[in-house]
Amino acid sequence: MRLARSVTLSYDDASAQITAPGQRYETHEIEVDGVTYTAFKGAPSSLKELADLTRLYGDTEYLVYEDERYTYAEVYARADGVAAALVERYGVAKGDRVAIAMRNYPEWIITYLGALSIGAVVVSMNAWWTAEELAYGLEDSGATVLVADLERIERSREAAARLGIATIGVRLDEEEVPPTVDRWEDVVVAGATRPEVEVGPEDDATILYTSGTTGRPKGAVSTHRAIVQALMGFGCKTSIDSLRRPDEAAGRTGPPVFILIVPLFHVTGNVPVFLGSLASGLKLVIMHKWDPGKALELIEREKVTNFIGVPTQSWDLLEHPDFEKYDTSSLTSVGGGGAPAPPQLVSRVGSSFKAAKPGIGYGMTETNAYGPGNGGTDYETHPTSTGRATPILQLEIRDAEGRAVPTGERGEIWMKGPNLIRGYWNKPEATAETIVDGWLRTGDLGRMDDEGFLYIEDRAKDMILRGGENVYSAEVEAAIYEHPAVYEAAVFGLPHERLGEEVAAAIVPREGQTIDPDELRSFLADHIAPFKIPTQVFLHDEALPRNPAGKILKRQLRDELAPEA
Repeated sequence: MRLARSVTLSYDDASAQITAPGQRYETHEIEVDGVTYTAFKGAPSSLKELADLTRLYGDTEYLVYEDERYTYAEVYARADGVAAALVERYGVAKGDRVAIAMRNYPEWIITYLGALSIGAVVVSMNAWWTAEELAYGLEDSGATVLVADLERIERSREAAARLGIATIGVRLDEEEVPPTVDRWEDVVVAGATRPEVEVGPEDDATILYTSGTTGRPKGAVSTHRAIVQALMGFGCKTSIDSLRRPDEAAGRTGPPVFILIVPLFHVTGNVPVFLGSLASGLKLVIMHKWDPGKALELIEREKVTNFIGVPTQSWDLLEHPDFEKYDTSSLTSVGGGGAPAPPQLVSRVGSSFKAAKPGIGYGMTETNAYGPGNGGTDYETHPTSTGRATPILQLEIRDAEGRAVPTGERGEIWMKGPNLIRGYWNKPEATAETIVDGWLRTGDLGRMDDEGFLYIEDRAKDMILRGGENVYSAEVEAAIYEHPAVYEAAVFGLPHERLGEEVAAAIVPREGQTIDPDELRSFLADHIAPFKIPTQVFLHDEALPRNPAGKILKRQLRDELAPEA
């Protein structure tokens, strides 16, 4: 590991300077729905206003996909075409939902920008979802238009027809276009006049679905204010780090270049990577799907500086057999979030790249990915911490009764800031349980040290964190119980070297029935996304262990079965 470089200012002093009156990241107090927050004073009022400001980048190169290249001007010409088509052809009005279901393509980003510019709410559909899951998301969100690639069109065709949802297909050959689908090239006219719609800070902007604790995904609704504040937060954190450690940025020879290695429907790919690069006028290199070998090629070719994903992707990059063959010296940051990073990974990043520093962030869909962050020398000296709270974010550790605990004690992590979602779509009870007086109950357990560094130690929620994807046991169990031979089931996580955790299930068959694990997995493939399907299935002849209250003892199962897995 390289020796840590000196820090010239304390975190608190640097934060105070960056957020002082008259500075770009000056903060002030605002009130939203009766709750007072600290927010960035100079933030754009909406994503529409933010995007309109970035039109000034004009002929600056923005998107790179395979052999395709798009300037900011070309992206916005197409986004205006999307906006015009949505209003004039499909009758989309402010507040209507427009769903996107596709792999990472330029059209995903262009659709997003076009829809938001007319006040529509973008529904980011998980591209891994099954037909059943896509149908649920479309119906739950009340989407009126779906923009999708061929694979997602095929999966959602029945639901879209039943619900009367217009579908626009991207990257379709003329012979591939189903009769009920409009081809993107036929309806999107680049350079069309964008309809003028007023969009305000408290208007809904996006719905991102996150796995649900009760068997169905929940649509996390973010306002324009929340996303803009999160974006400003990322920029503020970068400015604080640069002020504290100016020598770490001194060797950079060109503008930052981001690579998109996670799905755009994931909050990490959506906010800090896609929107973060847009807000700063930077180049974004799009990967269709994750491939470490391809990523190495793109890093060298495009002089990528920022690599943001989940820890498994950093491992994949470092462990690739051709790693040493590629020039990765342009990288200045390698990290991300979505899952805890093992300390050995921090060390590997610090020693394997010429200039890249490791980094990690603790954010959620509910926080628009923004939260405590740890990077650079702080990460090298505190490799098991996710970092410290940021200027607009309040952080507390509370006990089961919601009372703050002393420094160093373990409890549930609560967060408060203007970047939080306003709630869950059509789920007021879930909203009330999760957001209390402006505070988000994360469901994660942790502690803070006397320097303000946060350490995540466990999860209070019955959730498995598989390679950065949240898998709720209840959702998988609900799907398993649909199988006619299942009498009892418990889903839990088992340690996995690369993914962090893998999904496991302990199952008791009905009397006289047998269950084949491969057949069960095939059955589940029609109900839940592949990453949720248990890779380990343990069959039991006797009832699963329970506590006196009748709750299955999953921790006991996990401890008993982990050595066998």
